[in-house]
Amino acid sequence: MPEPLKNLLHEALVAGMADHLAANAPLFDRSRFVALATDGLGALELMERSALIRDALFATLPDDFTDAAAILKASLPADGKPGLSGWMLLPVNQFIAARGPDHFDLGIDLLKALTPHFTAEYGIRPFIHRDQQRALAIISSWTGDRDRHVRRLASEGTRPRLPWAVRLPRLVKDPAPILPILTALLDDPEDYVRRSVANSLNDIAKDHPDLVAAFIAGHIEGASAERRRLLKHASRTLLKNGHAQALANFGFAAAAALTCELRLLNGEVVFGEGLDFEIRVTNAGETAHSLMIDYAIHHVKADGSLSPKVFKCKTVTLAPGQSHAIERRHAMRPITTRRYYPGEHRIAILINGAETASESFVLTMP
Repeated sequence: MPEPLKNLLHEALVAGMADHLAANAPLFDRSRFVALATDGLGALELMERSALIRDALFATLPDDFTDAAAILKASLPADGKPGLSGWMLLPVNQFIAARGPDHFDLGIDLLKALTPHFTAEYGIRPFIHRDQQRALAIISSWTGDRDRHVRRLASEGTRPRLPWAVRLPRLVKDPAPILPILTALLDDPEDYVRRSVANSLNDIAKDHPDLVAAFIAGHIEGASAERRRLLKHASRTLLKNGHAQALANFGFAAAAALTCELRLLNGEVVFGEGLDFEIRVTNAGETAHSLMIDYAIHHVKADGSLSPKVFKCKTVTLAPGQSHAIERRHAMRPITTRRYYPGEHRIAILINGAETASESFVLTMP
């Protein structure tokens, strides 16, 4: 079993935080901080533990945010000197998120200094909530920063639907203000940054599919291999959903004269095992076609209705008269993100976003 996430914040980590803070603030009450930050720590989950440590910072750092920020900044690693880093900085993020927006420029500057040692993408979101225009003006200037972590914060911190973080409802509704930031980072030299850009665009695509498809179309011509990979990753939700413009952006136009045969090797699947199936696609036309072959499992829900989930399969190019066969097993086993129900399910084959074949199968519980 993997180590529980909550154990990333533990008593030894709190003691390490206390040492770094005390080294940079002679009046810091180390013993009180440790006592407050570890009181009942073991019974809490990850974010509850972080909040407990944050509250200990509230109680022991100066009430004046300017003074508290100076201590925190001095306690960060610098010039080979150890300091607050890694998961120690999750509660520091929460501290800055709560106190920093009232000291806007100072708070954002502290997050910029923090992010090379642990992401500040969660701490920066209250600043965007407080004053979006002002925050984005500052964040936009980071796209040319020498530090890759700062550049990534510009894209990751502004993601409208960042996982584990509060959403940015104004940017969910209108993402136009962050598109210049993402555009500036399309050709960033670090894959670490480019992946963040792709994830932000994919977030936006969930609410504004046509906007993102048009954005991709406007930046794909003459794109480098790295940019093309970014744009395709950014389009993953659109491609799964069969968005016509998104498919066309990558050469997956509607293909005529295709035949698709689907054969199930087991029409009844016992939960914990898998569905075995074969696909055979033939290009009966007179021109070659690039094909994105996916499949959707239509799962039975509690009320008996079906809910589809698309899975990637294969990308091929078929010359006229050419066929391509695929064998797959789709596991039907326990996962944390889905509850399975017995009954008649359906598998559908999608070629360039269009359903071309389907069959039903029965899922039984052992």
